[in-house]
Amino acid sequence: MSEVPDIGRPLTRRSFLRAGGAAAAALAAGSGGGLLGSAQALAKTTRQPDSLPDPRRAAGTATAVLPFDHLIVVMMENHSFDNLLGALPVAGQPLAHGLHFNTLGQATNSNPGPSGRVRAFPFPSTEQGPNVSQSWNATHEQIDGGRMDGFVRSVNNAQPMGYYPPAVVPFAYSLASTFCVGNRWFCSAPCQTYPNRRFLMAGTAYGNISTDNESLLDAPPPNGTIFDRLNTYGVSWKNYFTDLPQTGIIPSIIEKYPSNLAPIAQFYADCATGTLPEVSYVDPEFGVLSDVGGPLSSVPGIEAITGKLNTTGGDEEDPQDLAYGENWAYSILNAVLHSPAWTRTLLVYTYDEHGGYYDHVKPPPAIAPDSIPPDLGEGDIAGGYDIYGPRAPAVVVSPHSKRNGVTNVLHDHTSVLATIEAKWNLPAMTYRDANATTVADFLNIGEAAFLSPPTLTAPPAPPVLA
Repeated sequence: MSEVPDIGRPLTRRSFLRAGGAAAAALAAGSGGGLLGSAQALAKTTRQPDSLPDPRRAAGTATAVLPFDHLIVVMMENHSFDNLLGALPVAGQPLAHGLHFNTLGQATNSNPGPSGRVRAFPFPSTEQGPNVSQSWNATHEQIDGGRMDGFVRSVNNAQPMGYYPPAVVPFAYSLASTFCVGNRWFCSAPCQTYPNRRFLMAGTAYGNISTDNESLLDAPPPNGTIFDRLNTYGVSWKNYFTDLPQTGIIPSIIEKYPSNLAPIAQFYADCATGTLPEVSYVDPEFGVLSDVGGPLSSVPGIEAITGKLNTTGGDEEDPQDLAYGENWAYSILNAVLHSPAWTRTLLVYTYDEHGGYYDHVKPPPAIAPDSIPPDLGEGDIAGGYDIYGPRAPAVVVSPHSKRNGVTNVLHDHTSVLATIEAKWNLPAMTYRDANATTVADFLNIGEAAFLSPPTLTAPPAPPVLA
C-alpha cells in the first residue's frame, strides 16, 4: 500500500454530484446559478475546508510519494490553450486538445462575426493588439452556455480568434511537447487576473470578479492563504518578483511576511546554489503601466519592497509583445533545469486566465469554494463561482514529468494548492482546494525520464525598446 493512496485521485462524477450536505445549500444560496449548473447540483463535497489530505500524518509532515522537495509556481498572464498552443496537435503532441486542422493545415474552428464566420488564424509575430477582453461579462458572453461562440461578438473584433504557431513562440511549444501538458486545466473562475490569482493563493476569490484598485482594500480571505498554512507548519517559502509581487493582490500577505519576498536576482542565485525554499512563487514583470501592475503598485508597503518602478511589463498580457515574456520564462526554466536541486524539483507553468482569447473546450461545473458570492454590480451577468473559466496552458516540469505527455484529468489553479497541501499535509482552505486534483497525473512517479535536463528551444530576441 502506498503512503498516501489518494494523492492525485480525481474527484469522481459520483462524489461530485452526491446529494445532501448543508455546506452545498449555503453555497447554492450565494450562487447566481452559473451557466453550466448551479451549486445545488454540487450537493456534497468529498472533503471539507481545514481537513488534512492524509489524516494519518501529522500536519506539516512531507511525504516521499510526491517526488520533489522544491515546488515552483510560474503563472503568466492572459492566454487560452488554443491561443498559445492551438497548433500543438500538428506540432509535436498529437494527443493535445488544440485547434482542429484540415488537410491544408488551416484551423477550422470559428466564431460568428458581424460579416460572417471568423476562422481561427495564425498570428504572424509576437505582437498583440488591445482588442480582447476577459471581464466577467465578456467571458460569460464568450462561453455562451458552453457554446464557446461569443469571442468575436464580445469585442466586435477578430483578434480573439488568433493563435500563435510554433515558429512564432518556439519556447512555448518546446516546453509543452517536451514535458507533460494538461488538456483540461481551466481558469478557476470566468473572469480576470486578480480573482484567478486569489484562487491560486487562497482557494477562493471571496467576492472579487475584476482587476481593480477597490479589490485591494478587501479584508483578507476568511480562511487564510496558502502562505499562512506554510508559515504555521514551518514549510519554507518565498515569492520571488521581477518588479511587483503577486502576493500584493492580497495585501495582508506582504504585511505579514515581508521577509518572504525577494527580487528575481535572488531566485537565480538560489537556483545556482540549490538553496531554493520548499515552495516558490516566481513572478514575471507585471509592469507598473499595465492593468495588473497599476493597481498593484499602489498597495501600501509595496514601494518599500520594490523601490521606484517604471516597468512596462513582460508577463504576456495584451498589448505586450510576447517575446519579452517568452525570453523571461526561458531564462527561468534554464535556471531551474541546471540547478543542483533539479533532480528534486517540480515546476508548474501556467497562465492566470484566457485573456479573452478563443478556446473551444467548454468549462465544466466547479465546486463553489465557499458561501461568498461574486460581488456583482448593476449590469453584470448573473453567475457564481460554480463554473470554471476557459482553459489555460499548463505544463508540469519535473525529472518525473511524462515525456512528451498529456493528461486529460480536470485541473484548475487550486490544483497547485492541492499539490502543496498533499506534499506537506496541510489543511485545506476552501471546498475548492480540498477537492482539487493534484498534479501527480502529470508525472511518472516511479520513473525519472529527465534526470539529465533536456534542452528547450530558445525564443527569438525581443525587440529593443527605444
